[in-house]
Amino acid sequence: MSSHETDKKLPSLFDKCYEYKYADDVKAAGIYPYFRPIEESEGPVVRMEGKPIIMAGSNNYLGLTAHPKVKEATVNALKTYGTSCSGSRYLTGTIPLHEELEAKLAKFVGKEAALLFSTGYQTSQGVIQPLVKRSDTIFSDKDNHASIQAGNFIAKGSTGTNVIRYKHCSMEDLERKLASLPLEAGKFIVTDGVFSTFGNIAELEAITKLAKKYNAKTLVDDAHAFGVLGEGGRGTASEFGVTDNTDLIMCTFSKTLASLGGFVAGDERVINYLKHHSPALIFSASPTPSSVAAAIAALDIVTQEPERVQRLVSNAEFVRKGLKDAGFNVIDGRTAIVPVLIGDNKKAFGLWKGLFDAGIFVNVFIPPATPPNKSMMRNSFMATHEPEHLEKVVECYTKIGKKLGII
Repeated sequence: MSSHETDKKLPSLFDKCYEYKYADDVKAAGIYPYFRPIEESEGPVVRMEGKPIIMAGSNNYLGLTAHPKVKEATVNALKTYGTSCSGSRYLTGTIPLHEELEAKLAKFVGKEAALLFSTGYQTSQGVIQPLVKRSDTIFSDKDNHASIQAGNFIAKGSTGTNVIRYKHCSMEDLERKLASLPLEAGKFIVTDGVFSTFGNIAELEAITKLAKKYNAKTLVDDAHAFGVLGEGGRGTASEFGVTDNTDLIMCTFSKTLASLGGFVAGDERVINYLKHHSPALIFSASPTPSSVAAAIAALDIVTQEPERVQRLVSNAEFVRKGLKDAGFNVIDGRTAIVPVLIGDNKKAFGLWKGLFDAGIFVNVFIPPATPPNKSMMRNSFMATHEPEHLEKVVECYTKIGKKLGII
């Protein structure tokens, strides 16, 4: 080999990292909306860059992260059990708090048993892969959350399970795809309950009817439905009256339950199987004592104060109506999520910066998190937002939207 050939720079795995400049350009323009530190948080109002900001982008739906009972529970658990369980649930990582929360969650969502995971993202991986084999097929809504997509990918990679994605909320496409397989074939329908980007709701009643017709099992992810939909916030299956026909319900703690972790609930025999066959459970450290205690306290409050759910829905509807009346392209819904379509990335970032400077924080979603040319503001509201917070959000949106030519 000549010296000329040895001097030639070879392609590197990391070349893409050094070539990626988009985030730097947005930062240089002063409109970068991501990774902004929150210095203090009291729920609907936080402190960022030394000033109070109305938080209109959090998933703290019932406003329980700052609730005194939730804080007290975490401190007591810390004093009793320390900072970590130092092992997996399978071995040395189970404490009474885990079993207490599992029992309460199962009862709340109307199932026989529940199982905790260390994060909500991990729950999808811990549930989907162990329940399918090579000859089975997963039917997954095209707009399902990234955690479900990751669970599908792991199942496909580890067992060769077939994954079929059906058109978003298209029961016709789902049925067509279900009907293409023999009745006796193993089928697993997986869907979000509330889709996280646009806030629309899965047609779970129709899904459960198709599952029965084509001999399939169902899994619904209630991350954005728990504490928002159904009787007292019991989720999508409760909303449609199909709890008994929905085989598995999974959820995260990082939204309504004011903590970190996740769970799946279903028949005791299925949960028992997952306990002994889920790598994501067996090979992960168990949820920390303080996290579990916070979720228990939050669940107790949800159970005792169901009126918080209605307050949340009313708050979101106030802003939804106000922005629509102002002329914004607001996607209709009845959850805590209020999406506002902008289209152009630059205008979306400009609107974010104007709102932030006015004391309001919202989330900006751009492609590939949204379809091409459909950049949007993803607002989400809490039961603890006061009327003056909501009025200011609508007022500032309107003023800045007009200035930028969005409305």
